[in-house]
Amino acid sequence: MPDPTEENPHSRHWLWLMTIGLALIAIATFLVQPNGLLLAILLGSGGLLVVFAASEMMIIAVDAYAKRRKINSFVAGTMAGLSSNIPELVMLAFILVATPRVGFIVTVLTLHVGAAAFGLYCGILPRDIEGDAHLPKPLVNLSTDLYAAAAGVFFSLGVIMMLMKVFSVDADDAVPAALNIADLYVFGAVLLTIQVVATTRLVKRFSGTHSPASIDDVPVSAGRHEKPMPIRTMLAFGIAGLGVSVIGGHSVGEFASVLVEELANAGYSEMFGAVILSVFASAGAFVMIGTAHFQGKYNIAMANASGAITQVPFLVLPIAMILLAVFTQTGVIPALDEFGGVIPIDMHTTSAILLGFPSMLVLWKAVQDDGKVNWLETTTMISIFLLVIYLLVAHG
Repeated sequence: MPDPTEENPHSRHWLWLMTIGLALIAIATFLVQPNGLLLAILLGSGGLLVVFAASEMMIIAVDAYAKRRKINSFVAGTMAGLSSNIPELVMLAFILVATPRVGFIVTVLTLHVGAAAFGLYCGILPRDIEGDAHLPKPLVNLSTDLYAAAAGVFFSLGVIMMLMKVFSVDADDAVPAALNIADLYVFGAVLLTIQVVATTRLVKRFSGTHSPASIDDVPVSAGRHEKPMPIRTMLAFGIAGLGVSVIGGHSVGEFASVLVEELANAGYSEMFGAVILSVFASAGAFVMIGTAHFQGKYNIAMANASGAITQVPFLVLPIAMILLAVFTQTGVIPALDEFGGVIPIDMHTTSAILLGFPSMLVLWKAVQDDGKVNWLETTTMISIFLLVIYLLVAHG
């Protein structure tokens, strides 16, 4: 009989990762010249290791909380996914201050990168005898509504930006079309409202005591010989994970900024650098997906894979919009014109927004019809997502 107090052999991976990562960041900060490739490599490596450690700590805390409260694992994974956005938002804040336009494009591109990751992850999910991967009930019932809403948001916003550009009232183009401070406040508040309602409905519908409709909707519980984690330990893991994720996110942001600058100097397109930057911005979510999957916690992994998509238009993007408006209003970044213009409406910004529509439409259709993903749907999703990323990089 196993000892109920016996520790999981993987439970201290986070400690080694965090120790090595913080050591690399400290070396880069105090012992290396302020400029140069070595500094960027140390910051990037250390930051990623810290983000990996933070992600594992969050999974430990969320899994323990789900077992204690008998919450559906998909809901628990979604909560962890919301927390994993902190490193991304920290990184984006630094980028938005330095280059507002590039920061806006990077924020939107994280949607396309997350969509590609979702399609790729569907390809490694366990499948039944017919080759179908069954998706968690909360994802089918609620996340697909968010996919449809995101498709509508990106299509509407992209068309509006095109119309503002085409029908600009300024004939001599002295004042280029742009999204101003008021636009960003309104867009940000409306999109955040959708996220608040979706999260509230998710917790209310798929946690607590209810009659599960499928095996995917059964609340998780502790194993027979597993001792529940004390609440103070659970809180310590969660708070420490959030805290060190800020350090890791800042370090990864510094590394990514240097990388994008080097790519631009080497003649690569702005969109190519933005895609690379968006991959680093999504590092926390990717790590949580991989960690949860290899631990056999497929619902938590799928919640983060789906959350990497749905939380961009309804959490990350609106917060980035509000930050841009605040930074411009307070003079941290200069306005484009006397009317408070912040984000210029050009081919790059408009195409990044508008091409989110087909990705969300394909994703909604693949999941909504039967709650399963077959090999054809998986291949279609991956192809569409990668095609969109290619078009943005090659012709952006």
